[in-house]
Amino acid sequence: MALSRSAILIAFGLRAFWAVLAVAQSPDEALRKYYDEGERALAQNHYAEAERAYEKLRELSPQTAEIHARLGLVYFQEKKFDQAVPTLRQALKLKPGLPKLDTLLAMSLSELGQYQEAMPGLEKGFKSSDPAIKRMCGLQLLRADTGLQRDNKAVEVALELNHAYPNDPEVLYHTSKIYGNFAFLTIEKLSQAAPDSVWRHQAAGEAYESQGSNDLAISEYRQVLAIDPRRPGIHFRLGRTLLARARQNNSTDKSEAMKEFEQELQLDPSNGNAAYEMAQIHRDAGELEEAQKFFELALKHYPDFEEAHLGIGATLIAEHKPAEALPHLRKAITLNPQNEVSWYRLGQAQRALGNAAEQQKAFAEFQRVRKQNRGHGEADQDLFSRSEVTRQQVDANPEQ
Repeated sequence: MALSRSAILIAFGLRAFWAVLAVAQSPDEALRKYYDEGERALAQNHYAEAERAYEKLRELSPQTAEIHARLGLVYFQEKKFDQAVPTLRQALKLKPGLPKLDTLLAMSLSELGQYQEAMPGLEKGFKSSDPAIKRMCGLQLLRADTGLQRDNKAVEVALELNHAYPNDPEVLYHTSKIYGNFAFLTIEKLSQAAPDSVWRHQAAGEAYESQGSNDLAISEYRQVLAIDPRRPGIHFRLGRTLLARARQNNSTDKSEAMKEFEQELQLDPSNGNAAYEMAQIHRDAGELEEAQKFFELALKHYPDFEEAHLGIGATLIAEHKPAEALPHLRKAITLNPQNEVSWYRLGQAQRALGNAAEQQKAFAEFQRVRKQNRGHGEADQDLFSRSEVTRQQVDANPEQ
């Protein structure tokens, strides 16, 4: 795990060992000399020089636990984990109560692949109230649990890390690998247990779809339907994948997708996602009455369907019914005030109604939310935020 040197220094209090500071006041000139050299080197992040100085201090004062602890931390900074481990152990032997040192020892053991021995210290550190130590130990626990093939435990740690550090890019990177590995292993077990089952084909279809491998996903979904033609949700997934492929190559897949959505609604009239996608296809084609009908169908079963409120709002504006669009757009804003599309369309509706002041307020909020969302970037997005349906979007050249 790539851990910041400064974060480690702060978390483990490199400059906070009072017994070491006492060396600076020692009458022994050699002790003071090497202490001063070590301090200067540390202040400049010259760890090789700090190492030499503290090794000399260890020779001169071998019974000072804090010197061993400090030298062990320098070794850790230099990634000399095989030297850090015995040095930290000696410090703990001389003074078992040194704070945080058992955690640093556990992290060193983890770096050496000695996961079983590292586990108690890492688990203790992960419960720390110090955010930096909790974070570092959590990242090491991901490695240790994976190395010990404790995949369920690794996922538990990943979930807690994501909750504690939702916008940390390093945490997001490592936890995403844990989730991906767990999903892969689970699919492997499913493939071994029931290679020809409907569940295996459905899981494979969803995996391929998430990777953008539309042809493979379509093939797997059709295998599902060959086994179970009335399986709920599969016609929708097949239609959604055909729609994605149509966007890539401008093929006739859009009409095929429409057929799949229609079949889904025949099997399950309450499938709001299928109704929504049909409505959106009709809206894109300029078939506004049909679009309104299917948006209304989606909202009938799911009154808090944000994208459907936005879709019908746009449809009603295009039908010159801005007053009817307002409740839908305001509902969408209530559901998610950080969606710039809602504010933009509210501004359009207010302009159509001749409400200049309300129009300006809506467009000003649109600009604020858009700037805020772009400033946050993708790191702030929820890890599982992939939309099940086509998202509503602002026009390519938004009017003001």
